Amino acid sequence: MKSGIIAVLALCLLSPLRAAFPFAEATIDDLQARMAAGTLTARALTEAYLGRIAEIDRAGPRLNAIIELNPEALAIAERLDAERKAGKVRGPLHGIPVLIKDNIATADKMETTAGSLALVGLKPPRDAHLVSRLRDAGAVILGKTNLSEWANFRGERSVSGWSARGGQTLNPYVLDKSPSGSSSGSAVAVAANLCVAAIGTETFGSIISPSTVCGVVGFKPTLGLVSRSGVIPIAAAFDTAGPITRTVRDAALMLAALGGPDARDEATRGLPPGLPEKMTAAIPTGALRGARIGVVRGSGIRIGDKMLTAALDVLRGAGAEVVEVGELSGVANIGGARTEVMLYEMKAGINAYLAELGPDAPIKSMTDIITFNDGNWAKEQPLFGQQHFTRSAAKGPLTDPAYLDALAHCRRAARTEGIDALVERHRLDALVGGVLGAAAMAGYPSVTVPFGVVSGLPVGFLFCGAVWTEVKLLALAADFEAHTRARREPQFLPTVPAP
Repeated sequence: MKSGIIAVLALCLLSPLRAAFPFAEATIDDLQARMAAGTLTARALTEAYLGRIAEIDRAGPRLNAIIELNPEALAIAERLDAERKAGKVRGPLHGIPVLIKDNIATADKMETTAGSLALVGLKPPRDAHLVSRLRDAGAVILGKTNLSEWANFRGERSVSGWSARGGQTLNPYVLDKSPSGSSSGSAVAVAANLCVAAIGTETFGSIISPSTVCGVVGFKPTLGLVSRSGVIPIAAAFDTAGPITRTVRDAALMLAALGGPDARDEATRGLPPGLPEKMTAAIPTGALRGARIGVVRGSGIRIGDKMLTAALDVLRGAGAEVVEVGELSGVANIGGARTEVMLYEMKAGINAYLAELGPDAPIKSMTDIITFNDGNWAKEQPLFGQQHFTRSAAKGPLTDPAYLDALAHCRRAARTEGIDALVERHRLDALVGGVLGAAAMAGYPSVTVPFGVVSGLPVGFLFCGAVWTEVKLLALAADFEAHTRARREPQFLPTVPAP
């Protein structure tokens, strides 16, 4: 009883703060309709989100999700308003405020640092390809979000949501709980209505995991749908960027803008023609009816058996055929191979990224970053070290047999003998359950949808598909969303008392 009274008091104290924001839970379609009707401008919308950030992120609960604001945001919004007034509307994202993770390059007045003090002041030569696409689509780049420094792969026992540059991001549902990583700031910002949508990046769960515990939709696309050029790399075999939103429909609209070929990223050469454009169409209803959904059991299940059972009941109630497919035992046992791939590829990728910053950049290699971190120990390493960096720096070239064997092992276990085998054998439309690791290592699409709450924190339900099945996954996820309607605004509770 006492804990319940405390929770109610906390809600009462915070309710005026939430009620004051006029665009809480607004969708892209909602906002476009208002702008088309002339009752809202991009500038007014941008001002509102900047005010929300000042109230919630900088003050109030001090979520610390935003690492930096774009000083040009209002000017960009005004130019987009002028275009609309002149009869030019670029598409669904015209005038929509979007935040991007601080490992995604922008050639503007903002920094691009992956949360590291070592990269402060080092200017990228150009926007990341995905940023160029967002700008072309009419999005207002509102700022950069905090993250787990170096995308959670600098050292052992890293702290999710912490970076030397940005400090600690808080979970908006329970402030003393982890926001998960590494796209912590992006997920928190969307959950707390600090923006309409945000961009995260994922190597191994870094879009899906924070989206799950922050009660939002996170979509990790097939590797190659969204260009990685201009994204500070961890592992080329696994890295991708993707949208974090409050609804599946908004994720679809974001994916349509983000996706496209890029000569600077060879992975996009395999992108099926016209796939991104198909996502702008209205998502069909009732996609779960008649769909065959495979359930992967085992230790990879992140939502717990009780919640999984409840989710499967929803699928059956929506008309899906639920098929038990056993475990992905091969994926569960290849953590060592995955880490080996990441260590080899991280050094190669980061050194290549730094080389593009020009000859005058003081940081030219991963070795320089390691030296910087050791020379700034109190600021960079107060919570954890840089063991992954030092191990990566000691690795040889990407022609080493150890690397090639590890990469082949990951792809065989996650793709050929993993997801591909299950989908073909059981004639599946999607997989659910313990599929996070398999989807990440395969480079295949996955999406998490808010489903419930455990110990005060949201729980998401994950769908995974075969390569290039984004359109199907969006439809399945949207139908699940329609049957559950589990998304709830955060209440910024300081803690949840033990039961």
